[in-house]
Order: sequence, then structure tokens, then C-alpha cells
Amino acid sequence: MQPTLEQLRERYGQRYKWLVLMTVMIGTMASILSSTIVNVAVPDLSRHFTLGQERAQWVSAGFMLAMTLSMLTTPWLLLRFGLRRTYSGAILLLLAGGIVGGFSLNYPMLLSMRVVEGLAAGVLQPIPSIVVLRAFEQHEQGKAMGVFGFGVVLAPALGPSVGGFLVEHFGWRSIFFVVVPFCLLVLFLVQRLLAVNSPMMGERRPLDWKGLLLASVGIMSLLNGLVHLHDSLGQAVVMLSAGIGVVAGFVYYQVNTSHGLINMSLFRHRQFAMGALVAFIYGAGLFGSTYLLPVYMQMALHYAPSQAGLVLLPAGMVLAVTIILAGKLADRFPPHVLVSVGLVLLALSFVLMAIGSKASSYFALIVWAIIGRIGLGFVLPALSLGAMRGIDSAMIAQGASTINFLRQLGGAIGVSLVGIVLQWRLIVHQSASAAQENAQIPAFHETFLLVAFFCAAAVLAAWRMRPHTSAKRGKG
Repeated sequence: MQPTLEQLRERYGQRYKWLVLMTVMIGTMASILSSTIVNVAVPDLSRHFTLGQERAQWVSAGFMLAMTLSMLTTPWLLLRFGLRRTYSGAILLLLAGGIVGGFSLNYPMLLSMRVVEGLAAGVLQPIPSIVVLRAFEQHEQGKAMGVFGFGVVLAPALGPSVGGFLVEHFGWRSIFFVVVPFCLLVLFLVQRLLAVNSPMMGERRPLDWKGLLLASVGIMSLLNGLVHLHDSLGQAVVMLSAGIGVVAGFVYYQVNTSHGLINMSLFRHRQFAMGALVAFIYGAGLFGSTYLLPVYMQMALHYAPSQAGLVLLPAGMVLAVTIILAGKLADRFPPHVLVSVGLVLLALSFVLMAIGSKASSYFALIVWAIIGRIGLGFVLPALSLGAMRGIDSAMIAQGASTINFLRQLGGAIGVSLVGIVLQWRLIVHQSASAAQENAQIPAFHETFLLVAFFCAAAVLAAWRMRPHTSAKRGKG
């Protein structure tokens, strides 16, 4: 017989909420690892399946698209099946995607398994924020977010390094199997630590499948329209126009339905609305750059996959330390200030990448990556807290899911846009230069400037996240 929530709290005492946080942290680490580790293998996959950049980027963008859409179902799944069943199901799906993906026979099979992994990751992503906001007092939330962030950032820090080593020595198939031990560990912890009767606040209601269908069609039309900008301008315009129209229809439907995927009343809170905008732009810049950097180091600078992955390891370690400090600062300083500082540092990192050259040392690349990850460390704990403070407790699951949805939507669009702009600039520079090698570096630099612009634009929205009460306190 499985222990109840009350029995587990009695057994573990004050440690229980931290143990639950650790459990969901490891599961999220596995999903982030599956997201980032494949970026180092993109050049190898491109050669193996004979793909251009506009198709190769779907290995990342397809994952993120699936993750973005499934994220919208997390509140419904939690209310319908509870925390334990929802989390276990998502982990099993991630495990299946990793194992089958490693045995892919062709590109469509590989891409479909990336979509399966993305569906699982989308369900997992909002859950830690929900746990922190419900299980911890407000004065502990920044610390809890910092501890959670420390674990989560180890995945993208170690992912490219481990992935580069595996690709170089065992081929691209090996990277799919990395998630297997994480998933097995989480399934064991779930059995011991998550109660079947864990209550989820909010009214149980039917899944908004009409809204999910509209969101799916709209986002897929937008991403496919971007891809077709290379080969068929007319088809691209039709798909982009249809995508914009369907997304507008999705928003209209969500406003006018009582049981939508997104509670649009959340956007009446200025802090939440601005935080959501920051999450979208920040996601585009962050995930676009995470895709771009390993490809840049291998294609333009001719580093081995292991070296391309290793450049992010010191930055990841610095990020892990920064995020704990930033978590503590989030309990003492206004979140909009921390988010703004982080975005400025992130943009600076990409500008430095853009003005570098082939003569730039490996050490310089590491330093530039560290600057960006310090910025990322300031953004992560403060963004969700700043956006959702003051939100009614019954809307926390919806709020966390929406913030994560918009960040991942920005990420999916960012990865697609980066791959498309990179391919475009490569073609332009190759036509202007006889040597292909001379065309690659300026094309990458211009794409880095695009990512820097995304992050700089997000600062304007971040500053608008400041609470209305701050002015009153200042006068007092």
C-alpha cells in the first residue's frame, strides 16, 4: 500500500518538501539534457542524413515545438491525474523516446523520437515552479528556486561536453541513451517520495482540445513558413499568413472560453504580462544561441565536437554558483532589476562572439560564454518569481505553465530563426566570396548579433515588471 501525503510528511518532516524538489529537479535535468545534448551532434547528423541547416535545425526545433505545445496540458494533467501519475507518465515517455531514438533507422524516425522526447519535456518543465510556489513560504522561494536552478543548469553545462565526447568516440546514436539512467533514478524516487493523493489546487475541468489544436496548427504553420523562406517565397508567405491568422484565432478563443488552456485574465496583471513578454524574447535568444554556439565552433572554427562541447563546461559551473547567489538576491532585491542585469550580460556575451575572429583564442570563447551564463544565472530565479508574485494561488499552475510555454515558444521560434538566418547569410557570403571558409565566419557573426538584439530588446520589457507598489514605498 502506497503511503499518503500526510504519512510522507510525518516520515520526513521539514526535509520532505526539499526531497520532492530534488525529485522533480532530476526529472527536469533529464529533459533539459535531452534538449541541449543533441546540438553538438547537429553537424554529424547533417552529414549522416545529408541535411542543410534549415532542415538540421528541426532536430532542435521539433523537440522544442512539441515541448511548447505539451506544456499547455500540464495544469489539466495535474488536476486530472495528480502529481505522481503525471510525472511518472512523462518520465516513461522521455525514456521511450531516448531508447527508440538511439536506434533510429532514418531521419523521419529520429525526428519523431525527438518530438516524443519534447512532449515529455513539456509536461515536466512547469512542475518545479509549481512545487516551489506551493510548498515553500515566500521568504524561502528564492532560495528554493536557486537550489533547483543549480541542479538544472548542470544539465546544459554538462550536456554539450558529454555529448561532444560521445559523438566523437561513439557516434550520434549514443547521445540518445544519456537520459536513461536519469529516468530510471526518477522513477525510483517517485515511488518513494510522491504520494498518490497529492492535492492540486484549482478546479478540475475538461481539456481544451480545440485550443490545443488551434495552437498546434498555428505554431507549426509559422515554423514551416519560416523554413520555406529559403525555397519558396510564395508558399512561405501563405503559411506565415495562415499561422498568424490561426494564432490570432487561438487568442480570441482563449479570451472567450471559460475552460481554456491559458487563463487570459493573468495578463491583466502588468507584472505577469511583462514577465511573459520577457520569457518569450529571452527564450528566443537563449535557445537560439545554445543551438548556434556548438555549430559555430565546429563549422566555422573547425573544433572537434568534444572541444565544442567543452567550451560551455566552465561557463556552466560558474552559472551553477551564480544561480544560488541570484536565488538569495531574489528574496532581497526587486526581480525586475536582477532580470534586466542578467539580460544585459547575456546580450554582451553574444556581441563579443559577434566581433571575435578566427584568431580569437579558445580561452576567449570560454570567457565570453561565462559572461553570458552569469547573466543567465541572474535571470532564471527572478523571472518566474517576479512575474507571478501577487497571482492568486489557484492560478499558480496556469501561470507557471504559461510562462514556461511562452519561453519555450520563443525558444522554438528562436532556434528556427537562427538556423534560417544562418543559412541565408551563408548563401549570401558564399556568393560574394570564392572561398567557402571566408563566408562562414561573417555569417555566424551576423547571426550572433541577431541573438544579442533579442536579449537587449527583452530589457525594456523586464524593467516594466516592477510592481506598482514600488513607487509608493519610494515616496514613503
